[in-house]
Amino acid sequence: MEESQAVREMINVIAKWDPFKYGEDFYETEAVDVVQAVYDEDDPKVLAKSIQHIFEASFEQTLPIDSCLNVAGQLLFIKDSSSCTP
Repeated sequence: MEESQAVREMINVIAKWDPFKYGEDFYETEAVDVVQAVYDEDDPKVLAKSIQHIFEASFEQTLPIDSCLNVAGQLLFIKDSSSCTP
């Protein structure tokens, strides 16, 4: 998987997650911030806290850390899959 394809897939995962049930097209700014965090972090727990903080900053609501950890795992898997391709 190419990196640009990985980024599109990550954005799709975030959109489908739809943590506040506002609709899949609602999280464009947060998705960009989360993808950046994915490339800055390899630890799922630290990434989950970053995801939680990004959404809290935008929506003034705290997401459950377990939900963020689940998404962090999916996003790191996509990142790892893209970096293993020659």
